[in-house]
Amino acid sequence: MKAVLFEKFRQAPKVATVADPTPARHGVVIKVEATGVCRSDWHGWMGHDSDIDLPHVPGHELAGVIEAVGKDVTNWHVGDRVTVPFISGCGSCSECHAGHQQVCHNQEQPGFTHWGSFAQYVGIHQADLNLVALPESMDFATAASLGCRFATAFRAVVDQGKAGAGQWVAVHGCGGVGLSAVMIANAVGANVIAIDIDDQKLALARSLGAVATVNGATSANVADAVIDMTRGGAHVSMDALGHPVTCFNSIQNLRPRGKHIQVGLMLGDHTAPQVPMAKVIGNELEILGSHGMQAHRYGAMLDMIQSGKLAPERLIGDQISLDEAPAALVNMDKFQSIGATVITRF
Repeated sequence: MKAVLFEKFRQAPKVATVADPTPARHGVVIKVEATGVCRSDWHGWMGHDSDIDLPHVPGHELAGVIEAVGKDVTNWHVGDRVTVPFISGCGSCSECHAGHQQVCHNQEQPGFTHWGSFAQYVGIHQADLNLVALPESMDFATAASLGCRFATAFRAVVDQGKAGAGQWVAVHGCGGVGLSAVMIANAVGANVIAIDIDDQKLALARSLGAVATVNGATSANVADAVIDMTRGGAHVSMDALGHPVTCFNSIQNLRPRGKHIQVGLMLGDHTAPQVPMAKVIGNELEILGSHGMQAHRYGAMLDMIQSGKLAPERLIGDQISLDEAPAALVNMDKFQSIGATVITRF
């Protein structure tokens, strides 16, 4: 099969011919119809993830059709249209038994712990636990965008943040996760403020339901601007980028007893950001992480999509070929397109 392969961290990836995967007894092989290019893939290529063994095929946001099924799989068949959370649970640890596959002790992640979906085919383990059936009406590019960015934002806003009607929600960073969070928070009735340094992304955030925006490049003090707009601070605030500045601002702009949700990865030089701990203590703030979403929670999200309350297809940006993927991957930290870049031609 064709796949994007890199043999050393930070070395230019290439499109190469590699061996086709075969299904584990509990797994499947999926023919990839679409796969997103995500900032997490860039972190992996940079060497920020210790799980990656070289040579490596990245890619973890995927949708496609089952090509082959392992002998112990009971719920899935060749030809089924599926997607998968970017975290695959093992099914046997205490967290999996409690329904928290997103923090599985033995989790596997395509594109990190094993070869991923920047390829014509990808293997997924523990299929009966981890696969999600796709509605026939959903195209593969939209479905691929659910696996990391949109599902991650859904859990961050709904399950971790518990955002609700009338609350103020601040979203710091309007990339794929941030724009998804704007749409989702608006759908559950919250008042959303979007923060970014790109006016085009802020305009898109307003079209997705943000009631106000702040340009961090021109605002004298982002946190103060949010506090003024919300008459006291956000109830829920999210760092959707993963940077010391956005993390600090997200905590700083909270009202008493507010919640900060850290979604953007803090890797490399950003692993130890400054935290305004005096405010955390004095205002009894909550600091929560959010790491993907379990397959069994997809039903709620898919129902909102099919009812028209959520429209993730509006967040699709460029659709590119596998041959264009190496350049898109290595340039992610220099330039991010408006909306999610998705590989749809293999």
